[in-house]
Amino acid sequence: MAIEQQHQIPVDYLDDENNDNGPTPYVSFQLEEGDTTRMAGAAAVTSPSDTVLMMMGNDRADDDDDNNSQMDRSIILSVATADGIHDRSGFYIVCLVILIGDMSRGAMFPSMWPLVQELGGSQVTLGYSVAAFSFGRILVNPIFGSWSVTYGYAKTLKFAVSILLIGEFFYSQVQNVGHTQFLIVAQTILGIGSGTLGVTRAFVADVTAKRHRTTYMAWITAVQYGGFTVTPFFGALFNKVLQDNDFKYGFFRLNMYTAPAYFMAVITIFTLIMMKMHFPDRQRIETQKNKKGKSSRRTAMEDHANQKACSWLCPITIYDCCILGCMLLNLSTKGSIASFETLGISFANTHFDLESSYAGAVVGTCGSCGVIALLSMGYLVSHFSDIQLISGGMMIMALGIISLSQLEEGDDNPTWRYWISIFMIYSIGYPIGHTAVIGLFSKIVGRRPQGMLLGWFASAGSLARMIFPITSGYIAHFNDVSTLFYLLTCVLIVSSVFVICSREILKTLSS
Repeated sequence: MAIEQQHQIPVDYLDDENNDNGPTPYVSFQLEEGDTTRMAGAAAVTSPSDTVLMMMGNDRADDDDDNNSQMDRSIILSVATADGIHDRSGFYIVCLVILIGDMSRGAMFPSMWPLVQELGGSQVTLGYSVAAFSFGRILVNPIFGSWSVTYGYAKTLKFAVSILLIGEFFYSQVQNVGHTQFLIVAQTILGIGSGTLGVTRAFVADVTAKRHRTTYMAWITAVQYGGFTVTPFFGALFNKVLQDNDFKYGFFRLNMYTAPAYFMAVITIFTLIMMKMHFPDRQRIETQKNKKGKSSRRTAMEDHANQKACSWLCPITIYDCCILGCMLLNLSTKGSIASFETLGISFANTHFDLESSYAGAVVGTCGSCGVIALLSMGYLVSHFSDIQLISGGMMIMALGIISLSQLEEGDDNPTWRYWISIFMIYSIGYPIGHTAVIGLFSKIVGRRPQGMLLGWFASAGSLARMIFPITSGYIAHFNDVSTLFYLLTCVLIVSSVFVICSREILKTLSS
């Protein structure tokens, strides 16, 4: 058996957080033809191309039986490349779960406002309908995050996707029932089924290296973002093709309102099949603590983070303040985009005289550009810090929103202004700024169990998607949409100023 020593930094499970002296070496065991080796209870490896990466340290030099369980864990955790993902099939399945979770919102986006009008509802009803989706997520995000640690990722995600399928069936029957209240119930069930953001982000945090976490979070955010900004293309297509068609057979009804639900049901069933075949049960594996103790640099940083931020007002630590601050940033970015999700179609119709299918195509096109921006996050994070990306993204969102504030309803407003505003919000500001917030939060949490915290983080975003749409509906109904745009601009500017003023402590805790 040929042994080759390599000096690369393995994934975070192999990283020594307390080692200030550079990367930890590990050994690559390349099997010769015909070799069969079983190491500390690991599965036998017979292929000459198989490589087993194993930590080599002074405290693991012996082959005593007492160390077998530790060696087991080391071998399992070490089958990874230095900069890659050590569970690629699981990562792809998780991406699919993320995609269908937000497709269940994006595919319905172009037909939501016409459906509410068909049921006799107003903009306030639309606000409650959009908020119901996020309300469902709030109910289960922390719970699913906790279950992912207790019961494993596979069982939690399969249960959630099954509920999503039930919600899609309910949505397909909204027009048959004929009440806006049933639409709100269907939206709530869809939200419960898609309330897996904390679970999926925790999974990605488990299988990726911390130093590249923002890049990988950008990848899954690109999938999520594509789900609710690119898939309106499908909703717009259904609107165009089935606008004057309505096929009925018993309780089955196919038209522009139900087609997105049936379309999503097919994709959801496919996802469940793929999870059954390629997503075995997997639980979070805790990192082994370093027996040598913490370095002075790590100790000093943790002492600083555990200091009381303002003991005279509230006895919370600086670390807690940063966690809370990131959740508030998530709330401001998610809330702003949720307001456009609520009023984007109706605003395009009243101020630019655009059909819902055309407005959906605009959002889908700009969302596609946003996905490209997210896939470029690896390049962006190599040139800009998370702080710069967050503040810059929020300022671009604010510019895009304020550019629409002076438009009057019924005027002959040029369509290009709608295009530019949506481009600034959906293609640049939100995808870059919000993704940087997720990456910053995950880095601050570090190697602590992330399922529960990321569940609460996702709930903060869902809370914003519940409060902002309802508030937006009331403001647009009883006042005017310009007032709403001024308020959203203020929220984003204040958030950006907070990030800039707190940049030093945020950089320290996320390093």
